Amino acid sequence: MSNRTLAVVSAGLGQPSSTRLLADRLAAATGRSLLGQGIQAAVDVVELRGHAHDLTNNLVSGVPTGNLRAAIDSVVDADALIAVTPIFTASYSGLFKMFFDVLEPESLAGKPVLIAATGGTPRHSLALEHALRPLFAYLRSVVVPTAVYAASEDWGTGGGDGRALTERIDRAAGELAALLGGRDRQKPSDPYEDPTPFADLLGA
Repeated sequence: MSNRTLAVVSAGLGQPSSTRLLADRLAAATGRSLLGQGIQAAVDVVELRGHAHDLTNNLVSGVPTGNLRAAIDSVVDADALIAVTPIFTASYSGLFKMFFDVLEPESLAGKPVLIAATGGTPRHSLALEHALRPLFAYLRSVVVPTAVYAASEDWGTGGGDGRALTERIDRAAGELAALLGGRDRQKPSDPYEDPTPFADLLGA
C-alpha cells in the first residue's frame, strides 16, 4: 500500500467550529476514497486560529515565528490540500487569506486542492467560485471541480437531513482522491537548491 500526505487548513474561529467539522468530514471522505485505491493517507490539520498572532508578525517582518513555520511546511510539503474557510462579507476570512499571503510564490503550484466553505445562509455559496477558486488559480494549484459549501441548514437542522451535504462531500473527496491517486509524489522545487557558484557569476 502506498502513502500520500494530506494537509487540511481550517480557518474557523470558534471552538467547536463548523468550519473544522466540514474540514474533518472532507479529510475522512478523501481518506476512504484513497483507501479504495490502495493508498494510505496521513492527514495533518492546520488550525489557523492558533497561528493568528504569528501570521500578523510574519506579514510585518517577513519571517515566520513560533509554530507557523511547521504549519507552512506541512501545507507546502503535502501531496494535496483541503482548504476550508468561513465566509465573511461575501468572501474568505482575513485569517484564511493571511495564511496564503505568507507562502512563497509557486509553493502550491501544481498541488491538488479541494476548496470548501461554511456560512450562515446558502446565498454565500457563490463565494467559492468568485473568491476561493480564483485565489488558487492564481497560486497555480489544481482545484477539483466540486467545491463544497455548508450553510447552517445543511447540517441537518431546520428540517434538513444533511444528505445533500454528504453527497457533495463524497463527490469532492472522490475527485481529490482520483487526482491524487494518479500522481507521483513530488516535492516543490527549491530555487536555492542548486545555486550558481559565485566565481561563475563574477566571470559572467
